[in-house]
Amino acid sequence: MIRLFSDKAFNRRLWQLALPIALQELMLAAVAAGDAAMLGMVAQNEMAAVSLATQIQFVQNMIIYSIVSAGSILGAQYWGKGDRQTVRDVFSIMARICALVSLAFCAACELAPEALMRIFTNEPELVDIGAGYLRTAGWSYLLTGFIQCYLTLMKVTDHQRESALISSATVVLNLLLNAVFIFGLFGFPAMQARGAALATLIARIVEIVWAAAASAGKNHVRPDWKGLFRRDRQLSMDFARCGLPLLGAGLFWGIGFTSYTAIIGHMGADAAAAASVAAVVRDLICCLTNGMASGGGILVGNELGAGRLDTGKDYGIRLMKLSFLIGVLSTGLVLLSLPLTLSMMKLTDTARADLIGMMLVMSVYMIGRAANTVIINGIFSAGGDTLFDVYSLAVAMWGIAVPMALLGAFVFHWHPIAVYACTCLDEVGKIPWVLVHFRKYRWVKDLTHERRG
Repeated sequence: MIRLFSDKAFNRRLWQLALPIALQELMLAAVAAGDAAMLGMVAQNEMAAVSLATQIQFVQNMIIYSIVSAGSILGAQYWGKGDRQTVRDVFSIMARICALVSLAFCAACELAPEALMRIFTNEPELVDIGAGYLRTAGWSYLLTGFIQCYLTLMKVTDHQRESALISSATVVLNLLLNAVFIFGLFGFPAMQARGAALATLIARIVEIVWAAAASAGKNHVRPDWKGLFRRDRQLSMDFARCGLPLLGAGLFWGIGFTSYTAIIGHMGADAAAAASVAAVVRDLICCLTNGMASGGGILVGNELGAGRLDTGKDYGIRLMKLSFLIGVLSTGLVLLSLPLTLSMMKLTDTARADLIGMMLVMSVYMIGRAANTVIINGIFSAGGDTLFDVYSLAVAMWGIAVPMALLGAFVFHWHPIAVYACTCLDEVGKIPWVLVHFRKYRWVKDLTHERRG
């Protein structure tokens, strides 16, 4: 334990990277928590419907995440190498792809919101509420990709604090607007679920304007917009080599998680409401894990891109050990948060009982979630070892967890808590496999090429 914390330079750089990103993740999760808390004060069905509707954005975010993660991998290594122009070119590739993805999701929400909601629930009231939410929120999805490109550019070029400030401030704005539009404050009508969607749209508009203005400032790497229409064959191939496995893993994971929501959503409104609250708690507590994965991945990537492979390997080993400590801490936070969560939510007795059981299951799941997130999404990705995640998800999630949850819900008719436990099998079960792959050190790799300065 003493040796783990003995490298002061590593610890300082890690927390300088990880804490702003963790704060940013926390503030983003706070939007979902705010929606759930405020809508939960209005009615259980309003809260459950919005939680189900936001699964559409969850899938979009998984795709966007894979794109900007590929950009982060290459950007971190070229930034460590000192090649600013290639970092600009990486931004152009990210923006070009994210624009197409965001347009597709916006169109789907505007043209067929009811059909999207029926994927997750057969309750007519939930479908109606969720469709109304999607018609407004869909326009914010159009901006999501560009926002993430800007924030990723800031993260890999040593402007993590500014990126966190932009996200945090706009989240605060989102929460304030949530209260105004959901409850009808200051003379505005009480819009409930649609009010939450309108608040999100306004906050995203402010965020994209602020991020674009900040990136044009002094000492920033400015995006090269001409690069949107210019294709660099070698860089595009490197981006695809990193990004396609990430996209496959993102879709596997995103659609898998969405399947979990849909399965439990078809077990009744009480189960759906309990799972919705549990998901909010999970996302809030996972923020430190996500920050550690992103910040640690940038740190390892900088060393690998600079050619310091031994240092990058040592940093990866330290991160792996820290991930298990974060997992144990997350377990404790889940258990400590249970009384507060129950006191805040307006739930039926059945939904409250389901929520208690789900959070107890989640407390064990958190150890696997933390370790796998930091090792796979942080360490492996930093060296371009992105294909392993696809294999692990194909086996653990789609080969075990999803089939077990489907059978439990619709064939054996298990209790919702048992079905929820099935959805948590993948993270815990694949820990030994992840550690074996880690020890092969295939992620210790310099991905950069000699390019123009």
